[in-house]
Amino acid sequence: MSGGLVALLDDIAALARIAAASVDDVAAGAAKAGVKAAGVVIDDAAVTPQYVSGADPSRELPMIKKIFWGSLRNKLLIILPALLLISAFIPWAIPFILMAGGTYLCYEGAEKVWHKLRGHHTAEEDAPAVERGPEAEAKVIKGAITTDFILSCEIMVISMNEVAQDSLVSRAIILVVVALVITVAVYGAVALIVKMDDIGMHLAAKDSAGSQRIGELLVKGMPAVLAAITFVGTIAMLWVGGHIMLQGAHDLGWHAPYDLVHVLEHPFAGIAVVGGFLAWLVNTLCSAVVGLAWGLVVMAIVHPLLNALPFGKKKGGHQEGDIRAELAGYRPTKRDEDRAS
Repeated sequence: MSGGLVALLDDIAALARIAAASVDDVAAGAAKAGVKAAGVVIDDAAVTPQYVSGADPSRELPMIKKIFWGSLRNKLLIILPALLLISAFIPWAIPFILMAGGTYLCYEGAEKVWHKLRGHHTAEEDAPAVERGPEAEAKVIKGAITTDFILSCEIMVISMNEVAQDSLVSRAIILVVVALVITVAVYGAVALIVKMDDIGMHLAAKDSAGSQRIGELLVKGMPAVLAAITFVGTIAMLWVGGHIMLQGAHDLGWHAPYDLVHVLEHPFAGIAVVGGFLAWLVNTLCSAVVGLAWGLVVMAIVHPLLNALPFGKKKGGHQEGDIRAELAGYRPTKRDEDRAS
């Protein structure tokens, strides 16, 4: 009897070791996948606060909560099953899907750089966010969830590519972990960013001089923080998108661009202490340049098409920005119309 008990305990210990190893594998896989998706994650965190900017402060967190659940549904109920089916039955399609996503990242990043350099402000940037009415609020939330769906696709496809060699069950578990962690992290950060002004105002109203100084710094510093997040997000999109295109071209047989980047980073790799970082930095800069160049090419092709289509972008910016402005009761002034023309 004791022998049977010892054997049972040994089996339980073995199962515990296997389970622990599996948890480690999932954690490692999720971390690896999440790091590669960092560029899209940063951009997601930079984009979402715009949707609740100007709204009644009492509605900001409820709106973010609804967008959070919409994002989670996007990832777990739509994107994840589709990716698992693709990886199980047509895995050869994943690199092409990844390159299509990389092209989108390059296009979005290049478009932001282009408008920034030319000093253009889209209607989405100038318009007040929704301020009144449950119907208008619902439309803004729907728009935010739609935008999130595109970014979530990028996050999940990049993550899937990083764990493509794992078993189907491992891929599923890792992607669920990535979806949960990234969604919580992004919308937790968004909630903090959106309410930072309120926190600053609350501290500024206190009697303590120290609290007042901190509050004033928070209120005055948030525009710079948002601008920095947007800048980093843009560079990260170009870097990730460019790297995807370089790797994809190499995998499809066009080795020259990928090899050239490695030639450029090689002299830096041998430098003591900082060699690894410098080589990574050169690789990142080259990927960002490739991403910007490819994004500008795509812009030159896509923009004329979007301007010609009834559902494309308007001359002054994203059509979605005009819709949200109208929902908020905003009407273009003569100055706005002259600037748009």
